[in-house]
Amino acid sequence: MIYRLIRLIRKELQAILGSKQGRMMLMVPVILQTAIFPFAATLEVKNASLAIYNQDDGVAGRELIERLSHAAAFTHIIMVHSQDELNHTIDTQSALLAVVVPMNLSRDLTTNRPAKVQMIVDGRRSNSGQIASAYALQVINDYGVEVGVKPAANIQIRNLYNPNLEYKWHVLPSLVAIITTIGCLIVTALSVAREREEGTFDQLLVSPLTPAYIMAGKAIPGVMVACVQGSFIASVAHWIYGVPFTGSLCLLLAGMVGYGLALAGVGLFISSISSTQQQAFLGVFCFMTPAVMLSGYVAPIENMPVVLQWIAHMNPLTYFILILKGVFLKGLGFAGAWAYIWPLLVIALTSLTSALYLFRRHIA
Repeated sequence: MIYRLIRLIRKELQAILGSKQGRMMLMVPVILQTAIFPFAATLEVKNASLAIYNQDDGVAGRELIERLSHAAAFTHIIMVHSQDELNHTIDTQSALLAVVVPMNLSRDLTTNRPAKVQMIVDGRRSNSGQIASAYALQVINDYGVEVGVKPAANIQIRNLYNPNLEYKWHVLPSLVAIITTIGCLIVTALSVAREREEGTFDQLLVSPLTPAYIMAGKAIPGVMVACVQGSFIASVAHWIYGVPFTGSLCLLLAGMVGYGLALAGVGLFISSISSTQQQAFLGVFCFMTPAVMLSGYVAPIENMPVVLQWIAHMNPLTYFILILKGVFLKGLGFAGAWAYIWPLLVIALTSLTSALYLFRRHIA
């Protein structure tokens, strides 16, 4: 029976890799997304436009403008000379952020009186605007400290695991999970649907293999594809993009296998209820988008409504991203990773059991 299972796995791999189109479908998206995502999928604010309305003729106003102009986040400085011009600049989205320097800034600083600087953020681009305002506020606070303005509190910030806040260190571990999700789901979701379209499904049913072995033969190639794609992206992340790898390679591979099994169950579940490959493709994308949105990659799970938090904790992508970030950045070991591995195994068992139930029900 094991020999027949191996033959079925080989047949599935030949169906996937036997044609040039199949190989391109598995290879090209992975290469392109690995090359593009680390630069495109970023929340860093660079090359932002800053509008400055300077009403102060003293040294402090000129010095503050000079410092803001040389800030790395602001490459385009727009000097405005009236409130109406400032409003127009923000209304037309010519500037992401505006700084208004009051006319009495220099006098207040020289006489040790409280000095105020106004910042106006374009709320239509709230995330970028808040990040840009934090950059500008840091420049203003640094200048205030130099001229003798005492801050309300002396805060020392230390960023654990990513001290320089390199955004690629956040994107690339998550990218291992996201791209792996696409490849594994497509391979498993198309398997049974392809058999139905090609008319070979009935031949498969009359073979000596039991439904459980057939499902295993459909699932294992998807897990293999997930491990190969995940290993490729992880290697590129470490050796080309310089993301540190501080954990265990065995733990990384174990997480990939567990996640691949969970995805294989989801893919086979979709394939079992699909009559055509087109329906299977639609089912994959119906699962993929909510899975990414609810994984914690886009927004923290704690910020979501309670119902969505429950759904997020049933999402295998949630746990695999935590494993990947832990292995890459935190030196996570098996003891710490167990809290994320056992939910993956439960999801894998549930999804594979559900797919097998639907498969057997279809046979009956």
